[in-house]
Amino acid sequence: MPVCPNCEYEYTEGVTFCPDCQTQLLDDKYYTKPEDWTEENWVLAFTTNMEYEAEMMRDNLLGAEIKAAVLSQKDRSFPGSGDLSVVKLFVRKEDLASALAFIEKIKSEQTGEDDDQ
Repeated sequence: MPVCPNCEYEYTEGVTFCPDCQTQLLDDKYYTKPEDWTEENWVLAFTTNMEYEAEMMRDNLLGAEIKAAVLSQKDRSFPGSGDLSVVKLFVRKEDLASALAFIEKIKSEQTGEDDDQ
């Protein structure tokens, strides 16, 4: 059965993309859940209401060799106005200090770019 590597839902054969997070599904024989994925090992490092922002931050952290994972609680079926979603970025507990420093560096660079315009 296909599995979403992002939200870990299983889908029926023939489905290729997760309808919730638009991630390409993997065959379950190629997907293994991280064994250390527990509350004791991972901590919250960043929150946003935009999935792309959390994914870009995760990709930057992974590029800096800091393990990171995105948890999206976005509900696309909610009919209300506004964006009430919460997208969280988690890092391993031992990487929290370096991850927070890296995130602050990225934020300050983004702010500097806005000042130049």
